[in-house]
Amino acid sequence: MLDDRDPATLFDAAHARWGADRDLWVFGYASLIWRPEFEAAERRPALLHGWHRSLQMYSSVNRGTPEVPGLVCALVSGGSCRGVVYRVERERGERELRRLWAREMPDGAYDPRWLPCRTAEGNVEALAFTLSRRSPHHLGRLGDAQVVEVLRHATGRFGTTLDYLLQTAASLRDCGIRDRELERLVTLARRHGLLTGRIQVDVP
Repeated sequence: MLDDRDPATLFDAAHARWGADRDLWVFGYASLIWRPEFEAAERRPALLHGWHRSLQMYSSVNRGTPEVPGLVCALVSGGSCRGVVYRVERERGERELRRLWAREMPDGAYDPRWLPCRTAEGNVEALAFTLSRRSPHHLGRLGDAQVVEVLRHATGRFGTTLDYLLQTAASLRDCGIRDRELERLVTLARRHGLLTGRIQVDVP
């Protein structure tokens, strides 16, 4: 992990690792599944070992503010994660990578890594946005009462944490992916009356 959290410095390192001489692969595990916002030539289901999806990342921009922080998912070490990989053609790679960076790395919070992802057509090395447990943006496991308060109040430039949770859980189910913790949090939100007038997610 780089000590310099400047987004431009991290972009330069990721760009150099890619090399711009091949197609660009990106691993999506949450909002990149349902709102990628870049043009991809191909999308495949993928499995990533050694990392898991976790709704434990502090968000002061996209889904919250410094005064009322929200939560978003990150890849945290341990376990495995099912998601999707996108292939961006080499000619479009730099443009789409810059668009992706502006969205995912406004404050340099993630640790971008190139990780091996398994697909039915073979392994690919894809860019993935991970988070260290030592990062101040990693909040660890919050109590349910704390999570409910975040879901009730937090909103940022892309909307509320609650909408983020619902969209992510729904898109995962649409892809045939079960994330029991996210489904548990949707059930928690429903029990506290937070889903009135919002999209419904079918959870057991």
